[in-house]
Amino acid sequence: MAVDIDGLNKKIMQESIFVSKLLNEISNVLVGQRYVLERMLIGLLSDGHILLEGLPGLAKTLAVKSLASSIQADYKRIQFTPDLLPADIVGTLIYNPQSCGFAVKKGPVFANIVLADEINRAPAKVQSALLEAMQEKQVTIGDTTYELPKPFLVMATQNPIEQEGTYSLPEAQVDRFMLKLKVSYPDKADEKVILEIMTHAIPKINSVVSLSEVQKAKDLIEQIYVDDKVKNYIVDIVFASRNPEEYGGLKDLKNLIAYGASPRATINLTLAAKTYAFLQGRGYVIPEDIKIIGHDVLRHRILVTYEAEADSITSDDIIDKIFGGVEVP
Repeated sequence: MAVDIDGLNKKIMQESIFVSKLLNEISNVLVGQRYVLERMLIGLLSDGHILLEGLPGLAKTLAVKSLASSIQADYKRIQFTPDLLPADIVGTLIYNPQSCGFAVKKGPVFANIVLADEINRAPAKVQSALLEAMQEKQVTIGDTTYELPKPFLVMATQNPIEQEGTYSLPEAQVDRFMLKLKVSYPDKADEKVILEIMTHAIPKINSVVSLSEVQKAKDLIEQIYVDDKVKNYIVDIVFASRNPEEYGGLKDLKNLIAYGASPRATINLTLAAKTYAFLQGRGYVIPEDIKIIGHDVLRHRILVTYEAEADSITSDDIIDKIFGGVEVP
């Protein structure tokens, strides 16, 4: 079936105008985090959850809260602690002595945007309760299953430097996050702007986009064209992470990769690339989109060997080599 690329481009140019409006509004509070903001939008518009990793004080929580405020979304924040219970996340049944029956008390997971702050501070049972909701988009309390609101997006944060009193997310659970973002320090100029903003009355974030506009954009993103050559490129990248010896210049990676990316990587690379193309006002995906979003989709899905760790080689280094070794269509 022929695709009207020109018509799609014009439609997307019109419908993606809200993106710059949204980013500009949040930038009034969040300085120097354009990368994080764009990736959060990609997660929101692709129905993909996000894991943010960064040192304390880098405005991870502020970024999530600001996004929720700007799109008129219901927002809940859960501070993960070692004594948290699954019921504290999803909800429970409360006995009502007056009616001699049980009433449902829904947990904070029933929101459009849920911030799981320091998710690695809670034990596996609590992490699993949230991750099940992420995967199934529903929660069972008692004998009844409740659908979660739409859109539903989980943004989890974790501190990479603290190991004591934390519970690392199992790799199979980390794989359920569409993107893993590494939040870094701002540069000198941005730090001064942060000083100016945060030492005075912090500007209020206004709602500039409605949830109906978000849904409309999601429906349009599904129509974005991905050529067969680009699809093959995505598959080659994922397969190169599993069998690098099959790709000429990547033979040396065989002893550096313990486990390659899962099929979720193939799906999420495609979805994220389509959404990134939408953010650029384009109705089709190009290989450069895959490279730009690739690290965020793959870095938590490629596990390196002890040999690689001993040589201080990270999954990001592996991804760089894969992109350099797989032929671009």
